[in-house]
Amino acid sequence: MEIELTLPTEVAVMTLPNVTFFPQALLPLRIFEPRYRAMLRDALDSHRLFAVAGLDMKRMASAFEPPYRIATVGIVRASQEHEDGTSNLLLQGITRVEFTEIISDTPYRRVRIRALPSDPGASDEENARQRARLSRLLSTRFRLGGDGSTELTKFLRSIDDPEVFTDLAAFNLCTDARLKQRLLETLSVRERLALLNRWAQGEVDAIKLRRSLQGGLSDEDVSNN
Repeated sequence: MEIELTLPTEVAVMTLPNVTFFPQALLPLRIFEPRYRAMLRDALDSHRLFAVAGLDMKRMASAFEPPYRIATVGIVRASQEHEDGTSNLLLQGITRVEFTEIISDTPYRRVRIRALPSDPGASDEENARQRARLSRLLSTRFRLGGDGSTELTKFLRSIDDPEVFTDLAAFNLCTDARLKQRLLETLSVRERLALLNRWAQGEVDAIKLRRSLQGGLSDEDVSNN
């Protein structure tokens, strides 16, 4: 469940390549560009909020740093400014939003937003079952050698809320950039769980197939063949 917070109607936004930011996720950022230094100063002097959007590469030829329409607004939880004017900060995702209008690009981009609440899409019991299935698949993926860590696996297991579990699993473990943006844009928790379950099952099946074809050879031995 996303954090309850009264959002402003307008926020600043960072548009970043290869980044899909989710509610509840913690995103470390290094702020060094002059425009984003100004953005951070203004955010810290007010509500501490700004959005992070992925860069829509398909529209690069027709627009300046075109953002995806669906993004996440985050709140600055910690910020440290250095002597050279750069800053390191930790941004926590708050809620999905839709950009309804780009207001200005100077001195930094500001957008008008509309909050996008999630819809369960199924009963609590069904979503809990799908969350348990996803947890098992992700644990199997990690045990077979997939991305992740013991600490992250334990942390995800401790999250009972299917929505929070799915968003954090997608942010931390999904390696398919296109799928991550689709997951961010999917408001139904049931559909989100189904999408990520299919991805996780495919990952597990691919690892098992690779191991079967590889036989007893290590990854290094296979690459040297």
